Amino acid sequence: MPSAIPVDIDTNGERATQASGVEFSPVNGIKPVNGFGKKLNGADARSGTWPLNGHAQTNGAANNEKVGPYGAETHDPRQHEAGGPRSHASANIRTWADDPKRAHFPRIAKAVELMRHSYDCVVIGSGYGGGVAASRMARARKQVCLLERGRERWPGEYPSGSRDALEQMHCSGQFAPPYLPKHMVEGGNPTGLYHLVLGNGQNAMVGNGLGGTSLINANVFLEADDDALQLEQWPEEIRKNRGCLKKYYEKAAKVLEPEPYPEDWPSLPKLELLKKQADYLNMTDKFRRVKQTTRFRNGPNSCGVEMSASAATGQDPTGLNDGSKTTTLVTYLADAWNWGADMFCESEVRYITEAPNGEGYIVYFAWHGGNRGHFKANLHGDLMWVHAREAVFLGAGAIGTTEILLRSRQMGLGVSPTVGQNMSGNGDMLGFGYNTDHEVNAMGRPSPSPYHPVGPCITGIIDNRSGHANPLDGYVIEEGTIPAALVPFLLALFESLPGSMKPEGESLVEQVKAKLATAGSLFLGPYFRKGAIERTQVYLIMSHDSNQAYLTLKDDKPVLEFTGVGRSHRVKQLNRVLEKATRAVGGTFVQNPFYAIMGKQQITVHPIGGACMSDTGATGVTNHAGEVFKGEGTDTYDGLIVTDGAVIPAALGANPFATITALAERSLDLYAQRKGLDISTEENQLLDLFGSPQHPAPRRRRKCETQQRLDEREEETRISHAHKSIMAARRLKDHGFGFTEVMSGHIHPMKGSYYRDDIEGYELAARTAKSLCETARFFLSVKAFDLRSVVHDPNHAANLTGTFICPSLEGSPFMVQRGNFNIFLVAVKAPGTRNLTYDFDMFGINERKLHFHGYKVVDSSVALSPTEFWKSTSTLYVTITEGGVNESRGNLEPEEFHRRGKVVAQGIMRIEPQDFLSELLTLSPTGSNIFRKTKSAWNFLTFFTRKSMSLFLAPLTPLQYPSQTYYGFINNTPYSQSYKIRARDGVITRLYVWEPTNTEVPTKNLFMIPGASVDHQIFALPTIRLNAVNYFQRAGYRVFVIVHRIGVLMVAQNDWTTFDARLDIKAALEHIRQHYPTYPDPDGHSSAGNGGDEANREPEPVYTIAHCMGSVALSTGLLDGTIPAKWIKGITASQVFMNPIWNCMNMIKIMALPIPADRLYRLFAGNWFSCSTGKDDSYVQKALNELLRFMPDERREICNNASCHRVSLVFARCWNHRNLNEATHRQIDRFFGGVNMTLLHLLMKQGYEGHVMSNGPLYEQLDTPENVQKLAGIPFLLFVGGDNAVLSPESTERTYEVLSDAFNTCMDDGIQYRRRVVPNYGHLDCWMGRNAWKDVYPFVLEEVDRVVRPDGYKFQPPRDEFQRLIDSGEMLSL
Repeated sequence: MPSAIPVDIDTNGERATQASGVEFSPVNGIKPVNGFGKKLNGADARSGTWPLNGHAQTNGAANNEKVGPYGAETHDPRQHEAGGPRSHASANIRTWADDPKRAHFPRIAKAVELMRHSYDCVVIGSGYGGGVAASRMARARKQVCLLERGRERWPGEYPSGSRDALEQMHCSGQFAPPYLPKHMVEGGNPTGLYHLVLGNGQNAMVGNGLGGTSLINANVFLEADDDALQLEQWPEEIRKNRGCLKKYYEKAAKVLEPEPYPEDWPSLPKLELLKKQADYLNMTDKFRRVKQTTRFRNGPNSCGVEMSASAATGQDPTGLNDGSKTTTLVTYLADAWNWGADMFCESEVRYITEAPNGEGYIVYFAWHGGNRGHFKANLHGDLMWVHAREAVFLGAGAIGTTEILLRSRQMGLGVSPTVGQNMSGNGDMLGFGYNTDHEVNAMGRPSPSPYHPVGPCITGIIDNRSGHANPLDGYVIEEGTIPAALVPFLLALFESLPGSMKPEGESLVEQVKAKLATAGSLFLGPYFRKGAIERTQVYLIMSHDSNQAYLTLKDDKPVLEFTGVGRSHRVKQLNRVLEKATRAVGGTFVQNPFYAIMGKQQITVHPIGGACMSDTGATGVTNHAGEVFKGEGTDTYDGLIVTDGAVIPAALGANPFATITALAERSLDLYAQRKGLDISTEENQLLDLFGSPQHPAPRRRRKCETQQRLDEREEETRISHAHKSIMAARRLKDHGFGFTEVMSGHIHPMKGSYYRDDIEGYELAARTAKSLCETARFFLSVKAFDLRSVVHDPNHAANLTGTFICPSLEGSPFMVQRGNFNIFLVAVKAPGTRNLTYDFDMFGINERKLHFHGYKVVDSSVALSPTEFWKSTSTLYVTITEGGVNESRGNLEPEEFHRRGKVVAQGIMRIEPQDFLSELLTLSPTGSNIFRKTKSAWNFLTFFTRKSMSLFLAPLTPLQYPSQTYYGFINNTPYSQSYKIRARDGVITRLYVWEPTNTEVPTKNLFMIPGASVDHQIFALPTIRLNAVNYFQRAGYRVFVIVHRIGVLMVAQNDWTTFDARLDIKAALEHIRQHYPTYPDPDGHSSAGNGGDEANREPEPVYTIAHCMGSVALSTGLLDGTIPAKWIKGITASQVFMNPIWNCMNMIKIMALPIPADRLYRLFAGNWFSCSTGKDDSYVQKALNELLRFMPDERREICNNASCHRVSLVFARCWNHRNLNEATHRQIDRFFGGVNMTLLHLLMKQGYEGHVMSNGPLYEQLDTPENVQKLAGIPFLLFVGGDNAVLSPESTERTYEVLSDAFNTCMDDGIQYRRRVVPNYGHLDCWMGRNAWKDVYPFVLEEVDRVVRPDGYKFQPPRDEFQRLIDSGEMLSL
């Protein structure tokens, strides 16, 4: 059994360990372990040695004291052991319980999350054939992937009781007793250790697990006799070369080290009884102790794995826990691990196809991890796969390999039509000599007495294979044991089975003794030494049958048929032999239960054939080397090789695993010779199966740095990161959580289509895909190895593994490995929103690499609505990209990684209700014990519930107050100059100037006026990547932004109004004209003034962009003549100009209350209303904050930001929340000031009457026809957000009508009035929205250029950083 490897201790006390299995650089002082970085007990590891004889030498230990791994005192396992069996069946596994970083059992298999998508060789199955293939190819320095259906179990983990064994049982096939209709059955644990295959006439028992059937066989190493290998069914290369397997038997024996039960060990009653029976049958010379792969001494085996002497438990058929069984797990597989092979469990291979690119094969498998079996329709439908570049070795056992080849043939692989035929049960027979006159002690027990051992399962043999004229008459008889899991049921079984053959001529005394023995077993238990059960001999026969069994697929399930095998003449003859042997010892011969109950059916533990060796494909499936034939000819598939019992064309009359191993060694030897491979014969040092392989996994060699090589490096990096996460969780004994999810929908390939990253774009793509039947589905398992990081890390990330299927995308199905699942990730795009994101690279079977990005949007629309919550958490918006840079995902935000390539598909996927119910069944906590698992489940469900309820109960959650720190300021836009501007009434305001960044075009002036309660930051917003000032700077404009007296200035509290603010605008225009004049050139261009003749010239008018109340202030100045119209080149009025009309909510504030809102507020809280607030605000303000959370609005616009609520109270909702990013919304208080009640009263009055006015008390209407005439010759662009909740779209529409009616302009006179409604935008988000750069700014710039620039001018974006972000798609994620 595995042992921690003793290592050298140097003078600094540092421990040594072996080299890594994968060449990754140390990280944070962690050296490579088991192929990846690991740190043991805080000390760094270095390379150490172990002599080949298994005795450690230590350096630096005082007084020659032996020092073991990690500084622990060692005890030689042989120094206190007697030569006989031990008193307890305890595996020699050093668990080092004082070391919390060490697992109780080794794990040489890796998590499927660490699988590469492509290997040199793929090995299917881990029995003798698969083990040989994995070991030899790993030693040939090939990248090897081994797939095993069962789980990894080490001695100490095998069932010993009936209940445990039942949990490991898997039953499948066709239940076909002759007296009932045939019925397909499937039940139990599909990855269980024991697999009962029911058939018609022939049944089989095989093993699943890392090690295959070698984990539960009887260990008999028996070579086939030469006569059996000369039968006509064998191919010519073997049939005509007598003894050709001899060297391969020797090679297998060198690894497996078989030996007979020692003569100096305690005698075994069952062995002695078989010897007596051989005498009674006149076969004394044919009896001997058989060689078996059971260890009878302590020490390392041939592959360097520490093992223990047998405890003689008789538990071999259910798995030995004493560490003495020489399985492939502790030999070939441990050797393969040591040489860098990757092994993966719970991976049921279904079929094989040739790779589309012609390089190797695609191996499709169903992964049973993550409780994926609850999705019955998807488990075998949505298969995972791995690419074998060079070779596939099938070692899944005769039934497993044949099933795979049958299904592969259905899927288009052109194998021989004889696949599945000429199978055999190897002539296996099972019988019992019940209640004999002799003590047998054949009932296995976990801890037998060392003075009364049961012994290994089989220790003796009556070998009657030679001396027959017909080799088919040969057979062997072996004694056996019954494992403890079955012992409690034997008495009832033996007493009730029909067809038992009792001894004849018994005296009354003998009959009474037999009855007393039966009563003793009944009342005193099956282990009563004088009872009938303890006096029962177990017979196992291997003989010859007709090799006429065959395997077919019915309902895609394998069915074994061998009708009449149990009624054959040879079976009857052998039953008579066993009956005679039983009668000779005074017992009752009992047939096996299948024979007695199910109409003389047989059961075998040695199914063989199905992919039989032959000379051509017309008579077999493989050639003499195990290579699979193409059709019925002699050509074979290159690198498709069968290495297990499926190739054996006829029954051997002996236990077959020695022959299977020898044939596998031969096939691998011939393959290596043919490919020119050098299989290393270097002996292993003692293996530390808890540590590192001694030989790093090989890397592929490429002559140049191709894209494939870059992909491989990226894959290795991600595997390294994933493995570090797994190992860190194991070292810290962290608990995790997992579940499996299926989503389906429609995804449309974007062949020249325009990509839109909004809900409408996804819905359009999904509708298009649905009309074209472009379906898609993924089957993904989510695994959090460390739940603490999921809960506390802001990314809340877990791992994704599975498949994605979309037939409309070339390369489908796609393999998903090491993807990112982010649970309730804060959405930077929209405030108050959490996303469940799916980000992963996926490889197609044609080596195509795509990136999948999907997100579920859970926002305020789910508040208090179960149906909306279900819709949000079950709808996934999907974007698939191709190409882009090879950059570690860890360097990028989850939402931006997918922007690095070309969009190839888009659509929507959803969870169906029935799939959600299955998903609930897959929820699985992980932990070292039940308490940790319970804690894991509690923590995950608490986290999920807390995050869900924070959105579902959004109106009731605590208010979000302004933060004290800056967050998300990603675009610092420093101004070039700042000026204090004094108006004619002495009020001082601010004017900010930004010089253009694009010097390729003539500089023009652009004047921008913000609205009330805001400042220049709405145009130079630092929380979006490309703001309005940036946009116009790069278009060649010198940008001026005024902060007027009703903006964010201290003077705003002094009862100033929009009418007063016109004076500030005039003063700013005067400053611009005086200090930054531009003049038209004779050729129509303009230039900045610099003295000379220009001092007497009139500067060019300035184009002006005004927003909301800034626009109203501008209109009052123009209409009353304060601002000369000749100073204005053109106007873009955002939301309103001279006809403010409030929208519904603002009208309600004016009309619904008996006292106007401004007066009511002035009465209780004073003249100033601040849009900002804080937790330490006055009680009146805090009470108001709490009331405002219930202010009516659309469900999707609900938020818990106190400042946002206060802004909405004064002006109504100023944005669609989905257009702001999280940083803008979270810090909205930084961009808003407040409003005085005098201004508010004027605004209410203007908005109610629909006209701009002067100050009170007169409130004169200014938009009279006479005043409107002052606007003659000024082109206007009026635009409004389609969802504007502050001002009605009628505001701009009425102004447009007034201007058009007043001036009757034509399309060709250069003076045009344009109006535009911006869909899906509100009020301020037209300037502050994260995507305003593509939805609003372009048409504004187009209008400005039309008016300011020469005819025919078209803006060409400069190749700056902004353009790079736009071209790469990154701008959409910022």
